[in-house]
Amino acid sequence: MVQIPADPLILVDGSSYLFRAYHSPPHLTNSRGEATGAIYGVVNMLKSLLRQYNPSQMAVVFDAKGPTFRNELYTEYKAHRPPMPDDLRSQIEPLHQIIHALGLPLLCISGVEADDVIGTIAMQATAVGRHVLISTGDKDMAQLVNPHVTLINTMTNTILDPDGVREKFGVGPELIIDFLALMGDKADNIPGLPGVGEKTAQALLQGLGSIATLYQRLDDIAALGFRGSKTIAEKMREFKDQLELSYQLATIKTDVELPKQLIDLHIQTPDYGKLAELYQQCEFRRWLSEVQSADKINTVRSEAVTEQQTTTTAAPQTPAENAAQLDRSGYQTILTAQAFDELLLLLQQTELVAFDTETTSLDYMQADLVGMSFAVAPGQAYYLPLGHDYIGAPEQLSLTEVLQKLKGWLENPDKAKVGQNLKYDMSVLARYDISLRGVAFDTMLESYVLNSVATRHDMDSLAQKYLHHQTISFEDIAGKGAKQLTFNQIELEKAAEYAAEDADVTLQLHQHLWPQLQAEGRLVQVLQQIEIPLLSVLSRMERTGVLIDAALLQQQSEFLANRIGELEQQAHSLAGKAFNLSSPKQLQEILFTEQGLPVLKKTPTGIPSTAEEVLTELAHDYELPRVIIEHRTLAKLKSTYTDKLPQSVNPVTGRVHTSYHQAVAATGRLSSTEPNLQNIPIRTEEGRRIRQAFIAAPGKRILAVDYSQIELRIMAHLSQDKALLEAFAQGLDIHRATAAEVFAVPLNEVTTEQRRRAKAVNFGLIYGMSAFGLARQLDISRSEAQHYVDTYFARFPGVLAYMENTRAQAHQAGYVETLFGRRLYLPEINSKNMARKKGAERAAINAPMQGTAADIIKNAMLAVDQWLQQQDQSKISMIMQVHDELVFEVDAGLLPEFQQQIVSLMQQAAKLDVPLLAEAGSGLNWDEAH
Repeated sequence: MVQIPADPLILVDGSSYLFRAYHSPPHLTNSRGEATGAIYGVVNMLKSLLRQYNPSQMAVVFDAKGPTFRNELYTEYKAHRPPMPDDLRSQIEPLHQIIHALGLPLLCISGVEADDVIGTIAMQATAVGRHVLISTGDKDMAQLVNPHVTLINTMTNTILDPDGVREKFGVGPELIIDFLALMGDKADNIPGLPGVGEKTAQALLQGLGSIATLYQRLDDIAALGFRGSKTIAEKMREFKDQLELSYQLATIKTDVELPKQLIDLHIQTPDYGKLAELYQQCEFRRWLSEVQSADKINTVRSEAVTEQQTTTTAAPQTPAENAAQLDRSGYQTILTAQAFDELLLLLQQTELVAFDTETTSLDYMQADLVGMSFAVAPGQAYYLPLGHDYIGAPEQLSLTEVLQKLKGWLENPDKAKVGQNLKYDMSVLARYDISLRGVAFDTMLESYVLNSVATRHDMDSLAQKYLHHQTISFEDIAGKGAKQLTFNQIELEKAAEYAAEDADVTLQLHQHLWPQLQAEGRLVQVLQQIEIPLLSVLSRMERTGVLIDAALLQQQSEFLANRIGELEQQAHSLAGKAFNLSSPKQLQEILFTEQGLPVLKKTPTGIPSTAEEVLTELAHDYELPRVIIEHRTLAKLKSTYTDKLPQSVNPVTGRVHTSYHQAVAATGRLSSTEPNLQNIPIRTEEGRRIRQAFIAAPGKRILAVDYSQIELRIMAHLSQDKALLEAFAQGLDIHRATAAEVFAVPLNEVTTEQRRRAKAVNFGLIYGMSAFGLARQLDISRSEAQHYVDTYFARFPGVLAYMENTRAQAHQAGYVETLFGRRLYLPEINSKNMARKKGAERAAINAPMQGTAADIIKNAMLAVDQWLQQQDQSKISMIMQVHDELVFEVDAGLLPEFQQQIVSLMQQAAKLDVPLLAEAGSGLNWDEAH
């Protein structure tokens, strides 16, 4: 018997059940003759699901009016279906009203079907490990089933997990689309392959595999021996286009743009008054009696809460839908000197305090402090307002006096603090000459280190995942859009509860996450020895910022604008007419309809794709795609960098201040935003021109130090391949040494082309590239590329053994580790979907190397920063980190001394069985230094 995990996210195929309920007894009507049977059937099913599974999250999904993308693909799709009966149509609106009144999220999105919406949510939930129960009678949904997604048909009380799908359909979920495409579907008017029914489809898929595989092995079909097998190959050739169309029509779209996220699908408190009104209209007497009784009980409870609020000094309660599981009755607002002194004493006596700031801006360089919150125990939290300045705001304590008294506690390294993204709070407090110390934990980093891919690591997502609590959102208290208030403008009563909840949730998240980290061995060391110490390093680096030459960037913008204009004219000439190069629809029409270029890939809606990888492939043989790619590249450089960077200059410091993020990239790498300094190209002339605008102040130089071939060195260490270890030990050019092995020539006879190909092999294998991918990159035949790969593994057998062992360990454990113990979980490593499984295996090979490289550069930053704190801060600053590179602004006269010390520290950041080599360069700008 299939076991459904506790508290699944339930997705209800409302349209499927609406029709089934309409055609099933009882065919009810009210005293006015209005049909109500379908309403009763669907609501009864929903109430049954709620009783049986007691979920915290659910969504009921209906088809929207009008055509969908499938009708654009195939005008005959569902064309033979009769119009909806009037007595069913009349039940839709009251049914939707009842669902809303029950507190259940309802989705109805134009242009797609309910299946597509459900598929999208199910895949989003799968990505974060959330268990999903789809309530439907539609067999098409079987393609969505995986270890996290189960189907239930409440009409027949059948439940399908992956094994259940195989038993029912004869194939697993990964082949359901192929199964449906081969058979076709009379109900939906999907044509399928003529003469193929359920048995034949099963025989084909069980015998040889997917439709794609069948086309590769057409000559083998006859040997399967089932009735009619000898004619199938010819049919597949003749009806190939029809079969491809059927496959597209049967495929559930899983990337629908949704108005709600997973976190928005929580079941809310029912509106008993509205339910009573609707049940009375439908004349559902038993349900009407139930909600009237429930409404009375709810009224009594509300009156009790109101009475309690009038006698307590705690912050007021928010509406019931935000209450969730956390008890906010212990929150207090600090408005008097005596209350503050008592709080300060409590902070001094508490072993671990959750701490948070409230400010006027998300920009740490401009944010003014409005208040601070503290939590000393679950449910015991305090808000200290200091800057609410709206008309009628109550008198608050002096910001200057409070900070003077709090400074000792905030800067005391022995007073342990926990926060959520404390780097931000650290940077804000630095504006008030306070150096936040004693950072023992950060819940964002605890969650990230525990499992980087389990969820987003913002507070709202973490509270939902780990505490099953929906936090008060900022929009709840501040509003949305252009009229959104800043925190200083928010009424103190609302602000106090919001801020106190932040601290309370942070403390409870830590109490939930920390024991899990302690149970997982070296993850504690990753958190405490790498991530937490790095907070202060990144905060200092961000606040230092980098100087740019805005005038030079303006010149580059003008140059790019001219070049972009030339490319646009060239594209128009090649197309034979003017068109919008940024319009995928117009580009698709010109490339594939008018010019007849081969269609390499289609979008989920079935039209030819104009994505970058498609254009890159076409650019090998066609001029127009090459021009389009160059146009896109330059337009992105202009909008992202040459236009935007000057606008990012801080008016006070005259520098650009990015934000580095520790909890985004799955492998442990840092990322940066506003602006993103990680993706400025280095191999193109245009990218180098942008780097020329990153300049040193007068009397200074830019010093850039980066690791040489660090991931290959890590590969040598992890694989213990003797030939690789020896090549690095001897200081050989590793790509030349690889070429000598692969091409069986002496080292001094390796040609430039052979080295280029060996380099592609070296880096391709690190990223799990197949022989097919290598062939495409080097523009050679697949057999030749396979020969290179086979020869490489013959010469470097330790690398092959490492890869095979790593894959096996990943399949068994579900994760891989870096040299320092950081984990990358691989949710798809045992997927039945071969493409996802192969992708996870490639990640399993690469992640230990990329993740170890990330850990090494972080260790280097810690070591260098520790040394920097002992130097004259006016002489040298660390200003950027970009992948394997650290960038400094250095006093010109001290450059040789500082360069030698930094290179030495970076080379000692890890102990590998091969030399860790750091290379330095310097100049007046970043381009000269790299």
